Amino acid sequence: MENNLPLKINIGKLKSLFPIDADSQLGDDFFIADLRYDQSLNGLTHPFRFDGFLAIFCIDGDLKVDINLDSYRMSGNTFLLTTPQSIIRVEDINKPDIENIHFMVVALSADFISGIRLDFGKLFTESIRVLNNPCIKLEGEDLEICKKYLSLAEDILKMPHIRKKDALGYLVSSICYVMSNLWEKKIHEADEAVKQQSPRAKMIFEQFLQFVSEYHTKERNMAFYAERLCLTPKYLSKLVKNVSGRSAPDWIDSFVILEAKNMLRYSDASIKEIVYNLNFPNQSVFYKFFKANTGMTPSEYRNS
Repeated sequence: MENNLPLKINIGKLKSLFPIDADSQLGDDFFIADLRYDQSLNGLTHPFRFDGFLAIFCIDGDLKVDINLDSYRMSGNTFLLTTPQSIIRVEDINKPDIENIHFMVVALSADFISGIRLDFGKLFTESIRVLNNPCIKLEGEDLEICKKYLSLAEDILKMPHIRKKDALGYLVSSICYVMSNLWEKKIHEADEAVKQQSPRAKMIFEQFLQFVSEYHTKERNMAFYAERLCLTPKYLSKLVKNVSGRSAPDWIDSFVILEAKNMLRYSDASIKEIVYNLNFPNQSVFYKFFKANTGMTPSEYRNS
C-alpha cells in the first residue's frame, strides 16, 4: 500500500523536500544541500527508506538521527553515512535549538555509485556494521579536507561543463578512500574487540543482516536465510549469537517490529493492511507477535 510508512523514496523525491537550486544537483543522480532547520527537517521527521547513499554533515547544532534500529546523536563536525534501503528518520528538534541547526546533505543514487567503478558497499558497509556506528566525529586535518571536498563538489556542480558527471564520479571515488582511512582506527578497535571471531564468521553475519534488511517483510523463517547462505539453520543461529550476542530470530523480529511500529505510528493503514504487508498469516498471529515484543497490542501502540 502506498500510504504505508516508512516511505520508499528515490533521490528525485528526496530532493523535493529541500530548497535546492539547479546549480546544486545533477539530475536524479547527485545533489548537495546546505541547510538550516527551518528549510528542511520537517520533511524528514517521518521515517523513510532511501534507495541511495545519503551523507549528513552536521556543521553546527545538535541532531538525533534514527538509522534502522539505532539512534545517533550528531553535533558540530560529525559525519553520518547511510547505505541503500536504510530506514531514516530525524527526530523532532526542541524549539530553542532550531536556530542553531546547520547541516549539509549529500545524496547519491545507487546507479551513480555503481557507475564510478568503486566497490562502495565493500568500502563502507562492512566497517559500519561491525562498528554499529555510521557516525564519526571529524577533527583537525580530517575536518578541513572533508570541507574542501564538499566545497569542490559544489564548485563542479556550478560549472557549465558537459563532463560534470565524470568529474563528480572521480571526486566521489577519491573521497571514499579518504573516508575509509578516517574509519580505519575505529575498525581496528572493533576488530580487537571481536578478535576471537573468525573473518568468515563476521562476513556471514554481515551477509545475514543484509538479507534480513531486504527480506524481513516477507520472510521470518530461519530456514530461508540459512538456505541463502548455504548453511544449516542451527549453524547460522549459533554463528549469529557468537558474533553479535543476539540470536538470529531476535535480529529478524527487531526489523519486523521496527517496520510495524513505523506503519502503526506514521500511516493510516489499517491493521489488516499492515498484516498483509508484513506477510503475517492473520491478525491474531500479528497481535500476539507484536504484544510479545512490545508489551502492547498494535491498537494500543497506535492510540498511544
